[in-house]
Amino acid sequence: MGQPEPRNLEALRDLAVDLAWRAGRRTLAYFQAGVEVEAKADGTPVTRADREAEALLRREIRSRYPDDALRGEEYDDEAGSSGWTWVLDPIDGTKSFVHGVPFYSVLVAVCEGTCPVVGVIHLPGLGETVAAHRGGGCWWNGRRARVSETPRVAEALVVTSDFPGSEQARTPTRLYDAARLRRTWGDAYGYAMVATGRADVMIDPEVAPWDVAAVQPVVEEAGGRFTDLGGTASPWNGNAVATNGHLHDEVLRLVGPA
Repeated sequence: MGQPEPRNLEALRDLAVDLAWRAGRRTLAYFQAGVEVEAKADGTPVTRADREAEALLRREIRSRYPDDALRGEEYDDEAGSSGWTWVLDPIDGTKSFVHGVPFYSVLVAVCEGTCPVVGVIHLPGLGETVAAHRGGGCWWNGRRARVSETPRVAEALVVTSDFPGSEQARTPTRLYDAARLRRTWGDAYGYAMVATGRADVMIDPEVAPWDVAAVQPVVEEAGGRFTDLGGTASPWNGNAVATNGHLHDEVLRLVGPA
């Protein structure tokens, strides 16, 4: 397979926003409605809403781009031949969703090769959408989104999906201790907070690609930085950190070896 054929990224972003909104409407039909919760093999929760929303996304994408690859949380990967891959998380934050908390997202990313070039974070329960495409800026409900100007961790609001408890989650303890404020406004909502200037750092010691593929272009186009904990700008390495850019190097030092 050669290089992917170029595409209009603004049009792809607009399509991804529309699809995320439609999938989000599907999730709202089950939100705060006592939907049955099942446990997957890894012990994490899943609901009918997760499966129906991802099935909708896959069906609509496949009808438009039959040669694209599909990768999502709830169903097996589907290979493609175009060099383009859609990475989907129908409900990022299912634990919030099943507890009736609106801090969950529908995530849609489009990758050219392995590089995410379009990202959408749609928060159905909050009525917020943060979307971006490479070179086109980041947009929050129709207005331009920008990261904060906070210069130091000592002045920063750090958000995360969880605080220390598991072995993996002990990694950022020094970061939490150094920050001005810490809150568990996590999952993709935390990255949306960074991209819109409402938080300064979001950290995830353990993530899957569908959790953060959409996040990378959103944060970068808002003027921030997105990397793994080793400093590589990639959603594929199992952990992630996003900042306003000004304090990214300081954050990486704090989460690195003591």
